[in-house]
Amino acid sequence: MKTWNGLFHRRDLLKIGSLSLAASLLPEGVRGNQPQRTSADAVILLNMMGGVTHIDSFDPKPGAPEEIRGTNGTVQTALPGVRFGEVMPRMAALTQHFCLLRSFSHDSNDHLLSQVYMLSGRKVTMAQLMTEPNVGSIVSHLHGPRAGFPGYIAVPGTTRPGPPPYALFTGGWLGRQFDPFCSGGRPRNDDFTARVAEASEDEFNQQALQLPVGMNANRLSNRQTLRERIDAGLRTLTPGPSPGGRGEKGAGAPPGGRGEDELARQYRTAFEMLTNPGVRRAFDLRRETAGVRDAYGRTKIGQRCLLARRLVEAGARFVMVDYGYDPEYGNLWDNHNAPVQNHPKICDFVKYPYHLAGTDRAFAGLLDDLYQRGMLERTLVVYLTEFGRTPRINREGGRDHWGAAGSLFFAGGGVRGGQVIGATDRHAANPVTAPWGPGDVAATIYHALGIDPETTIYDRLRRPYPVLPAGRVIAGVFA
Repeated sequence: MKTWNGLFHRRDLLKIGSLSLAASLLPEGVRGNQPQRTSADAVILLNMMGGVTHIDSFDPKPGAPEEIRGTNGTVQTALPGVRFGEVMPRMAALTQHFCLLRSFSHDSNDHLLSQVYMLSGRKVTMAQLMTEPNVGSIVSHLHGPRAGFPGYIAVPGTTRPGPPPYALFTGGWLGRQFDPFCSGGRPRNDDFTARVAEASEDEFNQQALQLPVGMNANRLSNRQTLRERIDAGLRTLTPGPSPGGRGEKGAGAPPGGRGEDELARQYRTAFEMLTNPGVRRAFDLRRETAGVRDAYGRTKIGQRCLLARRLVEAGARFVMVDYGYDPEYGNLWDNHNAPVQNHPKICDFVKYPYHLAGTDRAFAGLLDDLYQRGMLERTLVVYLTEFGRTPRINREGGRDHWGAAGSLFFAGGGVRGGQVIGATDRHAANPVTAPWGPGDVAATIYHALGIDPETTIYDRLRRPYPVLPAGRVIAGVFA
């Protein structure tokens, strides 16, 4: 049986992880000698839900017929013989910083099934859409909060695909305490079927940190103290289940383990965030110079990527940038160009500042900024979307769902940049090399964080599950 410096057995460390204690509470010798090699200590997940067109971005086919390649040109990257779509010039110049995966593939063309598969690494049925924990939730469960931040943050975390709206950012069977902290609070328009005006992006991304009118830090602290006294008193009077709990021995704890009241933990995290000056500063984009903000682009995606960098720089462990379903612009990536969508033709749409052209600037701004600040080496950046789009442009000038092929990328956190893994056929329709799916992407993220996919974790009813039921680390990603 494995031990860590002779202090703990492996099963003991799993218990600690399952109780979501911060890794910083472990002795230095334990933290520094984990069985799995750790190449990253933070993750930024660029989650573009809706299905981004791979053929107009990272996998163009300039030699294909026009109904396949479209009317746009391509741009040469820093890698010999590798070209991107013409709207991706900034990322084309930064290929040394990331590893492009062109053989992302799975067997579903359904948005919801594919999005849950992407977010969790677990293949699901329609009955399991909100039961399986996100990768970020499992990371939060095993590694806990850090530097005053929750273990899993979503910026802004308001996407609810539908109708009806589905809350797919979830801790699932781990419990709601492992849902992400959503910086944007509640969505303005749950199913994104109408365009509505909204507050500035700065204000939108700080909704969840706004104190109620008339509430200041001292009053909030008094409320926290009062709640803790009430909870402590109830625990002395009631030997059974902890107040606010369901009678389990701790959400996610293994049989026989003792857990912390999940509701109390949620309150504590909320109080700490609201009263921690460092946390509040990290969410304030106005502290950035105009030059830095311009480098990311004064767009929603640009400023969300900048906020993700600020949060990781301040100590957050896992930050997901949520962009794709938007109350103002509609379903950005779902570019069928059906009459009800009122989209431009795909080859024109990709040039809009809130479409591919804007993500090119935002992603490049993030990678370059992380590199310039010396943060890229320890920050894993992963670009995800649930599938690509059909190679053939449809009669309305759009592209439809295409699970068979798509493009993703990995950067930083031990990733070997300056390479392309996998390839598709001459129409970007199917991989001609080994395909890699959402489970493999999840395994690759866990590997960078030193998480063994075979680790056993427990749900709220103390039933055992593996961290990941199926998936392999994508060969060649890491140096």
